[in-house]
Amino acid sequence: MSDESPFGAVLRGLRRRGRLTMEELAEASGVSVRAIGDMERGRSRVPQRRTVVALADGLGLADAQREGLIAAARAARTTRTTRAVASASTVPQRSVRDFTGRGPELAFLRKAAERARTGAGASVAVVSGPPGCGKTTLALKAAADLVGEFPDGCFVVDLHGVAGPVDPGEALLKLLRALGVSDRRLGREDAAGHAGLLRSLLAERRCLVVLDNARDEGQVRPLLPAGGESLVLVTSRRPLSGLEDVDRLALSEMAQSEAVELLRRILGAERADAEVASVARVAELCGRLPLALRVAGNWLTVRSGWSVGRLARRLADEERRLGALAVGDVRVEAAFELSYRQLTPQAARLLRLLSLVPAPDLTASYGAALGETGVFEAEDVMEELIEAGLLQVAFNGRYKLHDLLRLFGRARLSREETPAERAAAEDRLRGWLLDTATVAGRWFKPGYGEPPSSWRGPDPLRSAEEAEAWLRNEAPAWLAALRGAAQRGEHTRVVRTADAMEWFCDLWIFWGHWPEVYRLSSEAAAALDDPKLRALHLNLRSWALICCEHRYREALELAGEALECARSAQDVAQQAAALMHAASAHRHLGEVRAAAEKCLASIKVAEAVGAYEVWLNAMMSHAAALRLLGRAEEALTTDTRVIAFLDAPDCPVRGHVADAFRAHVTHALGRDHAALGRWREAAGHYRDALVRSERIGLTYRTGQALVYLGPALIELGETEEARSRLRQVLDLGEDAVDPEALTTAREILDSLPAE
Repeated sequence: MSDESPFGAVLRGLRRRGRLTMEELAEASGVSVRAIGDMERGRSRVPQRRTVVALADGLGLADAQREGLIAAARAARTTRTTRAVASASTVPQRSVRDFTGRGPELAFLRKAAERARTGAGASVAVVSGPPGCGKTTLALKAAADLVGEFPDGCFVVDLHGVAGPVDPGEALLKLLRALGVSDRRLGREDAAGHAGLLRSLLAERRCLVVLDNARDEGQVRPLLPAGGESLVLVTSRRPLSGLEDVDRLALSEMAQSEAVELLRRILGAERADAEVASVARVAELCGRLPLALRVAGNWLTVRSGWSVGRLARRLADEERRLGALAVGDVRVEAAFELSYRQLTPQAARLLRLLSLVPAPDLTASYGAALGETGVFEAEDVMEELIEAGLLQVAFNGRYKLHDLLRLFGRARLSREETPAERAAAEDRLRGWLLDTATVAGRWFKPGYGEPPSSWRGPDPLRSAEEAEAWLRNEAPAWLAALRGAAQRGEHTRVVRTADAMEWFCDLWIFWGHWPEVYRLSSEAAAALDDPKLRALHLNLRSWALICCEHRYREALELAGEALECARSAQDVAQQAAALMHAASAHRHLGEVRAAAEKCLASIKVAEAVGAYEVWLNAMMSHAAALRLLGRAEEALTTDTRVIAFLDAPDCPVRGHVADAFRAHVTHALGRDHAALGRWREAAGHYRDALVRSERIGLTYRTGQALVYLGPALIELGETEEARSRLRQVLDLGEDAVDPEALTTAREILDSLPAE
């Protein structure tokens, strides 16, 4: 290159005006004679800002001349960048025009840029995520926002990582040419030399490079800087875990509000605002995946005669949804297909099988059960799916399969597996879920406890805490499995699983599904034509309607049916249970005398056959009825008998069940004392009930103890502690506390004087 660059001409003019030789300027600035000569003749790259500043200092320039030299250098850099567009493209503004949301993600990349600029952190950021989640759009938006921070150029290289990946050597040459390296210089270096040259240039300059759609670590490693003030943004479906010293951003679907706003921008405010609910529904059906949202939006834009609601109805059909998410040559399914083709046969099969999981997230145990392998082997295969961007790490060792990827996997399952193979996989999943739920539930059931020595499930369930966590975490899946078993007429499996939950359900009353569980089990027991089982499960269903849904009249009718079945089966314990549930329903209906009578009948029958758990419940229910009848001293005597029974050395009720009864009756003693106006004793019992309930995770009893403790403290003049305790009730929330308790807590708090 022989023509003088503008910068070279400016530099030479300033040097001559200052009557300095190149040697004198070199000595004054610290820049070599050769470098100064090359700059003046336009034979080298335009220097970094710090080099220009050193030259200005050596020349002794005034402010105006100094700014002129810096401006000439900046203009020369822009000229070089513009000439390089043919090799590595600059950021295409059209790709970010209607960018929506992603505020935290953009902030993360801005901080990464700041750390790179100041040398305080990694100079590489990897943005990874599943197909269609908007990685490229995010990177281009960030680049457009940050371009002013990188005066030596912003470059984008599409590495085509999924389909026909670009050779790293070819990408290197593109970038080096974009950075102004001559073909002559490139011809003198081999591949290692090209990588070293790129590292050197990126270390010396302040460039922003987007390496889009990387296949793997090997493709991008030669393109990364070793340091300096440049920033490289890498997008990939894979997390590129092998790269060291990089910032990482895992991208997933958009927030619902962002997804709706993106559709609104594509459709136009007037059209979107006319069908707000339908736009929100389309966003949900697209799984809030940016690619799917854009396809749906463009589809509606082309079909202006269609309502948004009509598209929502079309997408609601799961079997047609993926096929409907296509417009022109853009298909959501095709984006998934590219990654699917790269999987090993084992990983591809597991992706198909995981599509059967009826839950929003899962563990490796699902892979083990479906794939008929051990957990560790399943984890290895699932790691391949994560690396391919087809499975996401959610939290606490759990995984997430995006809704649209689940539909994709299910479609592939139908194409690549026979109906018999699919049915066998569904049977394995359903069997594993219900067997594990049964073993977990029996941790809390008298006569069972820890799993039998024959248990070989992938989840060991070594403690009651592990069992409870499994039942809560996997509830969507095992409930779906229970429904499936009921639909398939697997009646014995249904009643066995529901029976195992008899005492666990007390720990999670407000789950919301116990009435359904026991409806299914009572129907299964009826199908088995077993009056003994019918009595048990009708009683459990009666309990669920009383405690969970407050449907007392229906519960009373079910208790009557249970009593008839128990008498038919000559099951005296279930007769006692039916009388006890009937008493509870009567009490809640305000029929207190009938409740007291049923309680006494239940106590008598239960005591006769040693049905101690029923006896304890009936005794406490009788005490509650006596309290409502104004006979608080008798109620206190009854509840005191219960405590004495539980505290006896030879008490037949032990373990979790005994602990639960102690929490219940201690609370009842507090209510007895409160009814007698003995507020100090009442508060003491409520505090004791609170401790006992928290110790065993009995959250609804915790909430009730707090609600009753509040008024007792107010009566004692301890208003501030009362306020604190009642706020604890609100903190527990509606998932753990009866709605009536929450309402009571709010009302009492509102009635207290201002702090």
